[in-house]
Amino acid sequence: MSALVDGLRDGIHLVVTGDPQLYDTIGNTLSIAGRSTLIATLLGVPLGCWAALGGGRSHRWVRLVLAAGLRLPPVAVGLVLWLLMWPDSRWGGGPLAGLGWIYTTNAIVLAQTVLALPLVAALVAGGVEAVPGGLIQQARALGARPLAIAALAMREARPAVIGAILAGFGTSIAVVGAILVVGSGLSDATLATAALASWNAGGADAHAVANGLVLLALFVLVAAGATSLQHRRTAWTQLRS
Repeated sequence: MSALVDGLRDGIHLVVTGDPQLYDTIGNTLSIAGRSTLIATLLGVPLGCWAALGGGRSHRWVRLVLAAGLRLPPVAVGLVLWLLMWPDSRWGGGPLAGLGWIYTTNAIVLAQTVLALPLVAALVAGGVEAVPGGLIQQARALGARPLAIAALAMREARPAVIGAILAGFGTSIAVVGAILVVGSGLSDATLATAALASWNAGGADAHAVANGLVLLALFVLVAAGATSLQHRRTAWTQLRS
């Protein structure tokens, strides 16, 4: 119990006093998570909208793939990416070995993106599907082009879209297993999650606790924002005849 109390006391002290190493680590964490969330958003938002608006077999297959992607174990994702990026083995290098990303922040961004993308796309698809079908049918009857219909659906589903982006960001900053596999050669100061793993392995207790407190605060803020947006009601847009 004394070790826990000491760790919390020292961790809170580092947060309050603005320890440079702590805030550098948090800054790196937010920067890397922001990059992966941006990529997941640019790919996942249009993918989710396309999957929700289409009724063909390919659209249904995409929805199944997205649903399966939500259940991907982070460690398994990290292992697959590690094999793809590993530069040398008895069978030769992986398909992505030429990028030189193994044990770099680019590998971490890739791992976070792979884990966040299905979540963003699936939540966007669910939000677009919740848009009244009559509204989409009316737009089609008026001769609206597919891009205009997609823009209308996205506008009406904007709380779900923003919530999906926040959920993707929360996933990016929360994953640990994949990061430890593809980024194990990086310093513990690179990411807050790596610092927490260092704590479990007997590393710097105070810095790990401080990282954990800041990450916990970020998780609460992201969850509160996503919940607020998901429960927000917006007026449906009326199409002009």
